[in-house]
Amino acid sequence: MKPSPIPPNCPQLNHEKLDSYRVSVEFLAITAAVLDKFPRGFSQTADQLQRASLSISLNIAEGYGKRTTPDRVKFYGIARGSAHECGAIFDSLKILNIVDDSTYLQGKTLLHRVVSMLVRMGA
Repeated sequence: MKPSPIPPNCPQLNHEKLDSYRVSVEFLAITAAVLDKFPRGFSQTADQLQRASLSISLNIAEGYGKRTTPDRVKFYGIARGSAHECGAIFDSLKILNIVDDSTYLQGKTLLHRVVSMLVRMGA
């Protein structure tokens, strides 16, 4: 993973301390690297991957900021759905030989971790 562009002395919001959030951001970094290498003709898939991968961390953050458990669970559920969507996109990219074995395994491992955590969080 690339070093974080956020300075180490930058204040953190509480959601940034969640492991699920950190793993989702790590997956987002992998997605950014994959998107840089996307072949022509797959712009819709690239757009879908970009939006879904960003949705995971955004919904975890938004859910954490909600005051009631049902509201939190709703956003964690959306994040979980986006993670599953990214998993399906990664499967497609592997079948189409757009991602290599190492990137595929790394991405799917992170997605499995974040989904497992979100399930434990009530999603």
